[in-house]
Amino acid sequence: MSEITIKPTAKQHVAYQTLFDDETTFIFYGGAAGGGKTWLGCEWFLVTALQYPGVRLFVARREISTLKESVLVSFNEVSQHHKVPQGTWEFNGQNKVITFSNGSTISLLATAYQPSDPDYARFGSTLYTHGWIEEAGEGSGSDSGFKAYDILKSRIGRWKNKEYNLLGKFFVTGNPSKNWTYRTFYKKAKEHGDMHNDKMITWTETFGDEDVNYAFIQALYNDNPFTAKDYKSKLSAISNAADRERLMFGNWEYDDDPSALIIYEYILDLFTNTIDDSKEFYITADIARFGEDKTVIMVWQGLKLIDMEVLSKSSTVVTKDKIKEKINQYGVPYSHVLIDEDGVGGGVVDMLYGVKGFINNSRPLEDQKVKQNFNNLKSQCYYKLADYINHHKISISVKAEKMDNYKEMLIEELEQVKAKDFDKDGKLMVMPKDTIKEHIGRSPDLSDAMMMRMFFEIDHKDTRKRKKAKQFRTSFTY
Repeated sequence: MSEITIKPTAKQHVAYQTLFDDETTFIFYGGAAGGGKTWLGCEWFLVTALQYPGVRLFVARREISTLKESVLVSFNEVSQHHKVPQGTWEFNGQNKVITFSNGSTISLLATAYQPSDPDYARFGSTLYTHGWIEEAGEGSGSDSGFKAYDILKSRIGRWKNKEYNLLGKFFVTGNPSKNWTYRTFYKKAKEHGDMHNDKMITWTETFGDEDVNYAFIQALYNDNPFTAKDYKSKLSAISNAADRERLMFGNWEYDDDPSALIIYEYILDLFTNTIDDSKEFYITADIARFGEDKTVIMVWQGLKLIDMEVLSKSSTVVTKDKIKEKINQYGVPYSHVLIDEDGVGGGVVDMLYGVKGFINNSRPLEDQKVKQNFNNLKSQCYYKLADYINHHKISISVKAEKMDNYKEMLIEELEQVKAKDFDKDGKLMVMPKDTIKEHIGRSPDLSDAMMMRMFFEIDHKDTRKRKKAKQFRTSFTY
């Protein structure tokens, strides 16, 4: 077989140094359109597959169809460019695997959320040498890709790595987007280097007793001399200013969604905000309506979220018992307990006499301080929540063992707090739950429970009457 001679761009050369070293595990490359991301990934995989017989590689993207249209087409182009003989590899469209004559394979994987596989178990038992996620920034409003990344990163470095003395590599390519790539790579890189002057920014993160090295290489269209002229004309013609900033200039900080109610970085600040302690405790609970939804119980000390329980497929009795447990643990008055009364939540309200019920589509409360026209109570509380987060009035101090599994999910859900028909006159409203579920693949149960805390912050007189029997029963202790 003839030798493959690589002639990378300057930025691709920097990336190659990390892709073939024995130190760097996670490499992000890109940050704008036209930087040669896909070519680089295909060339790296081609060389690796030919040089190390029997290795197992994967390339993942949201949908298989786009993988075929992008990576598979580019892979064939790269092979032809390097004059790789026909028959060296072939693609099996049925099992979506490129197989080489020397036994190496490249699997094409879809990272899109599947309701039948919410935990991405389909990736849980396969062993790979290296992995690559292509266009990780696509689907800006959704972080379902983070869970796929989180699962897949545990699968690399586990096939023939010891035999060939290869460090498992996870290569991520993409354009600027306010999703998990922003938090996992760009924000960390910004903390460790100069985004405008450094060719590559590196940092180390510690997991248990292990130090793991990361690299961030930003490549813009003008870093690729082979296509710079063509990309400049195409990118300059983009009419949307946000897209032009992201794709042409690699601007990660450009806010491209005017309907978003909460500033992204202020969502991140929730976990580091410092606010004064309060003597007032509250509980808000969003009760699961369907099998895939989760019941979320939040305990608040003033505006500080201090405890949280997430229950899957729990009965109303179990939910009631867990709320009572939190009431007793923190000494929360029943009048400071608010439970989502829609659907099965009404049964929990009935079993905890004296608590308040929250009906999402009920009329907004008459706010003594803010005179705004909301379409329902849920929208009113979400607008209030957005205002409080944007003014750093809320903090989260839930213990790591409870919060870590849900932190990314909560961030993702709060990103989805957007105004519906924001450019039209009329009542203020937020995006409906069904629309959000289409974007993130699940119900926004965490943010809904947080939103309900604002009920107690609206300056109103609760004039709603309860039945006399229910008022009578509240005098007893349960």
